[in-house]
Amino acid sequence: MRVVTTAAELDAAGLRADGTAGRRGVVMTMGALHEGHVALIRAAREACDQVVVTIFVNPLQFNDPADLERYPRDLDADLALLEPLGVDAVFAPTVDEVYPAGTPEVTVASGRLGEILEGEYRPGHFDGMLTVVLKLLLLTRADAAFFGQKDAQQLLLVERMVADLNVPTTIHGVPTVRDADGLALSSRNRFLTTEQRGVALALPRALHAVGEVLREGRPMDEALATGRAVLDAEPRLAVDYLDLLQSEPPVIAAAIRVGETRLIDNVRPGAS
Repeated sequence: MRVVTTAAELDAAGLRADGTAGRRGVVMTMGALHEGHVALIRAAREACDQVVVTIFVNPLQFNDPADLERYPRDLDADLALLEPLGVDAVFAPTVDEVYPAGTPEVTVASGRLGEILEGEYRPGHFDGMLTVVLKLLLLTRADAAFFGQKDAQQLLLVERMVADLNVPTTIHGVPTVRDADGLALSSRNRFLTTEQRGVALALPRALHAVGEVLREGRPMDEALATGRAVLDAEPRLAVDYLDLLQSEPPVIAAAIRVGETRLIDNVRPGAS
């Protein structure tokens, strides 16, 4: 496994060579890796001849400087996790490498879809996310990119960007990985105390309740109300949203705050 930090080193590693590299897959991360990322890498390994993992905490997608500062970073631990997974290269650039002229003048606009749900609470987040995703797709020249379904709105926007801009990369959504208690894996889970984790479990319970109502053939409004009632019954959390994300297939997405930690999750109607 090669670890490179510049675009020039990425070229030298052969990750951007035509033909000889075979089918290249990329898994984009901000580090603080966990089993959810491992699932993405395994999916890429099965589908591609060569896999590159990017580790880059992208400042453009943080609208709160304190959140950017707080985001966990441990490159050594990340590399130790990646070593046995058959990753061909890790691209871990600095901010100056990705944005050599500082904050870019030209960025990708997420449009209306980037302004609702998650975008309403994190203005500019999706513009910054799409900008770095496009840059990393161009730098790695990946044939395929793998994203977790937990970030449903992000996945939908990446798919829309690739389609709208004719980016020659296939986007794969990989199912959410959960702990035994049902909480979706997230780099932010490490910030939860034991008590807060118990509070946060209201989120998967609410989404499960939504799914149960829909499986019974009852209307969407009733399902959403049922899920919101589960969240409202837990006074130690704050609800940002629980609502329908219009996509194909449709997704019920939610975001809550427990203490200073913000968590997102979703359910696809018909799933448990």
